[in-house]
Amino acid sequence: MNPTPPDILATLWHQAALDPAALAQISLTGAEPIQPSSFRVDAAAQSSIAASGLVAALIHQRRGGAAQRVAVDMRDAAIEFRSEHWLSIAGRPAGARWDAIAGLCLCGDGRWVRLHTNFPHHRDGVLRLLGNIAHDRAAVAKALANWSAAEFEAAAAEAGLVVTMTRSLAEWDASPQGQASASPPPVLIEKIADAPPIPLPPAAARPLRGVRVLDLTRVIAGPVAGRTLAAHGADVLHISGAHLPSFHELVMDTGRGKRTAALDLRAPNDCARLRDLAAHADIFLQGYRPGAIAAHGFAPEALAALNPGIICVSLSAYGHLGPWAARRGFDSLVQNANGMNDAEALAAEEAKPRPLPCQALDHASGYLLAFGAMAALLRRAEEGGSWLVRVSLAGTGEWIKRLGRLDAGLSAPGLAPADIDAALEESGSGFGRMCATRHAARLSATPPRWDLPAMPLGSHAPIWR
Repeated sequence: MNPTPPDILATLWHQAALDPAALAQISLTGAEPIQPSSFRVDAAAQSSIAASGLVAALIHQRRGGAAQRVAVDMRDAAIEFRSEHWLSIAGRPAGARWDAIAGLCLCGDGRWVRLHTNFPHHRDGVLRLLGNIAHDRAAVAKALANWSAAEFEAAAAEAGLVVTMTRSLAEWDASPQGQASASPPPVLIEKIADAPPIPLPPAAARPLRGVRVLDLTRVIAGPVAGRTLAAHGADVLHISGAHLPSFHELVMDTGRGKRTAALDLRAPNDCARLRDLAAHADIFLQGYRPGAIAAHGFAPEALAALNPGIICVSLSAYGHLGPWAARRGFDSLVQNANGMNDAEALAAEEAKPRPLPCQALDHASGYLLAFGAMAALLRRAEEGGSWLVRVSLAGTGEWIKRLGRLDAGLSAPGLAPADIDAALEESGSGFGRMCATRHAARLSATPPRWDLPAMPLGSHAPIWR
């Protein structure tokens, strides 16, 4: 029998070593399936959002604030799991878009690969690998006819590109990376250095008021984590590089509640500026390719030496174990490699791999990152120490698989326009009047909200308030 959402939440809570008495404060309403999938994406949405909301409430209570109820409706959670799709600016849709050659392609051996070419350097690299061909789906299909799927996946990885071959669940489970991804819990929280306990500050109007978060993330999962921490009152300073590509529409959606500054870590002065910011941060959240930030002197151990008691929160595509640990990746590629897309197609009796109805690995990972960061704040206050929180897209995929399958899940009606409209809110932004999803976790005493508008990258100075 599949675990219920309260059971799923209780397991996450237990794995984070949090007080089980707090679970009495949660209310989970609604029933699955809502989005058409044989996987329990709606239960994952509700449980991960509930975990982040409940630990925020617990922090507020431990700071001397009132105990409060936390409620998450499954339909609201499912809507927030597609937040990038509902965004509009000045009444015009501004949701996520895909590059012309991104997506599924057949190779010469009759097997599928998925290309992720939304960043220009990934797009140009794929075209170069295929023989400097035109930026055109027909040209890509013709060139891939000369490759096997496994060979092209391996060649793309060697070139630092982002491509995966569609695998079955059994193929992934039998692979070295599948085996490495299978055993860890979805959120790893470990003490990495000794430090005196840092008590939580006295009660404030918001659970995370006074908590400083450096957010060095892009795309969806990491930025969702920063957005969630900001919703509970944290001072979130997002750091980007002006030379790095970004998805404009995702910045709009996930930038709410944050200040955003630009630093170029190739420049010694900017690297020193980031080091000074990290020396006064509570949480250092990063989601760059494994090893990239560490190469600039910001490995977790270096940060713990610089700032004893810091909480390092790390997102990766495939986790820190296994032969793919250093590979780049995105949600759509991971769910293609780990068997979920093939399993969805089999359940739907379709020949073409079928993606999940949302970027469930991204969104779930985002809320699990925020949950882990806040759990580590509590652990730091009680036990002392510097902490490392790790979440991976592949690990989140394994977690969702372990939740079980729904026999009639693909017949779900999906999200109704009226439900989506009811979950949206308007606000100002640096891009124009914005309409976007509100946070699905409802806290009775400290309702989540974003105090700052989303702004273009680099709009603020790289300083703490």
